[in-house]
Amino acid sequence: MRYLPLTPADRAEMLGTIGAASVDDLFADVPEEARLSGPIEGLPMHASEMAVERHMTKLAAKNLSAGSAPFFLGAGAYRHHVPASVDHLIQRGEFLTAYTPYQPEIAQGTLQVLFEFQTQVARLLGTDIANASMYDGSTACWEAILMAARVTRKGKAVLSGGLHPHYGEVVRTMAKFTGDEIHSLATGLTAEPDDAAVIGAIDEATSCVVVQYPDVLGRIPDLAAIAEAAHAKGALLVAVVTEPVALGLIEAPGTLGADIVVGEGQSLGVGLQFGGPYLGLLGCREKFVRQMPGRLCGQTVDAEGKRGFVLTLSTREQHIRREKATSNICTNSGLCALAFSIHLTLLGGEGLAQLAGVNHARAQAMVERLTRIPGVELLNHAYFNEATLILPRDARDVVRELAEREILGGVSLSRLFPAAEGLDKALLVTATETTSLEDIEAFATELEALLVGVPA
Repeated sequence: MRYLPLTPADRAEMLGTIGAASVDDLFADVPEEARLSGPIEGLPMHASEMAVERHMTKLAAKNLSAGSAPFFLGAGAYRHHVPASVDHLIQRGEFLTAYTPYQPEIAQGTLQVLFEFQTQVARLLGTDIANASMYDGSTACWEAILMAARVTRKGKAVLSGGLHPHYGEVVRTMAKFTGDEIHSLATGLTAEPDDAAVIGAIDEATSCVVVQYPDVLGRIPDLAAIAEAAHAKGALLVAVVTEPVALGLIEAPGTLGADIVVGEGQSLGVGLQFGGPYLGLLGCREKFVRQMPGRLCGQTVDAEGKRGFVLTLSTREQHIRREKATSNICTNSGLCALAFSIHLTLLGGEGLAQLAGVNHARAQAMVERLTRIPGVELLNHAYFNEATLILPRDARDVVRELAEREILGGVSLSRLFPAAEGLDKALLVTATETTSLEDIEAFATELEALLVGVPA
């Protein structure tokens, strides 16, 4: 398709149609202090390609990358080993795309992969069905709340205090435009998640309660009890999984009573990638399929009886359903879904369980070693590969000082919850199969030096 730029007359006609005097009017909602009044000071107006490359290389050298230092970050994005075969296979021509196809009959390879992906996700999450993926975990969480509102015809969602704060921010931002009521519970430093507070917040007006599993502090909530309480009030349970590898060891949310399960698929097949693109997972009970956002691929036979794949359901499509569409998402992170599916296929069920076991064992080794440091305490004794530590001093300062010593030593809860009180000494630490015992010892040595003055 050729690129046909707009003429000044075209622009004037478009601006006139929407009632804007100039292009600048389109940015009226951006605060004046956030706008540039001219070129960026100190940035040259032009430079050669080689000069730009040298400059950017110097800037990149200031980063401490995940693979070059002991790495204990998590909080919704996890470093796992991705086999080289994943990258090789996703580049095959019959699979390589970022989308579900608009001409499904000519894209059998893509449709077959998405069909298998849906099957894997449904089995992983413990749901009857799963869609052909979504943007990422946070937007999938919002779509689940919209879906619950359509199913129950209610407009209030209760967010557990253990939900990742970034997910909560996405939900609250989107709810401004829909009028949905969002009731967010506070996050507290308790060894066990406050399931009683979640259950107590559910009332007759509640469409759904959203619970992360494991939660943002690494704790494991009682989904079965929350599901029972939600169903008694005519509400749905939306379970959020940010670490799908955990489902190799702990029970799937769908089998515990969750009606809709969403999550972030980044851990399988998709690298950290500076925060994206990532992969949204969504599964639900079969009776809700007509309210499910996104697309659904199915299997059939053609006129000659040969196996084939089709686009079975497109309830989200603006070009088909228009104002009746369940969602206006315009892609499904297809390439990331392909990587996820290939990685999970290579692992298989037994491999996923083994991988999860290694993750938990490394986390146990990490926690055991770090809590031997005077003043370091473990908050939650039930966890998968991520746990919260309480330090004797501000965790934000400790994280910065560790980074100066080339240790990426966890995430301060005060960074995740800047407006909350009482979290300044809490540190969220994560270990995966990529974490070696040598990494753990290096982390512990530097942390002890910072906290109690032991020479590193």
